[in-house]
Amino acid sequence: MAEEIQVEVAYALPHKQKIVAMTVDKGTTVYDAARQSGIDQTFPEIDWESCKFGVLGKAVAKPKERMLEQGERVEIYRPLIADPKEVRKKRAAQAKQKREAEH
Repeated sequence: MAEEIQVEVAYALPHKQKIVAMTVDKGTTVYDAARQSGIDQTFPEIDWESCKFGVLGKAVAKPKERMLEQGERVEIYRPLIADPKEVRKKRAAQAKQKREAEH
């Protein structure tokens, strides 16, 4: 009999989130646990082949290879709507314009 471990799978939208606690066989990958969680029943928009994954806040480069350990939490990340660097640049430019307008 395969050894089992307890893990969680999490997904969040700005207004709705879900964490699924589950038992999986030791050796289960990040990707497989996410698929087994059934979280896509609540969030059908999850695109399994293009979404990014993390474990406890750290991105996982190869979710189909990375095996989970006892107590870990899989995080399914939504695609970014805007590039964070571009958002920062835009905000800095707006602040500069505001400062110049005040002087």
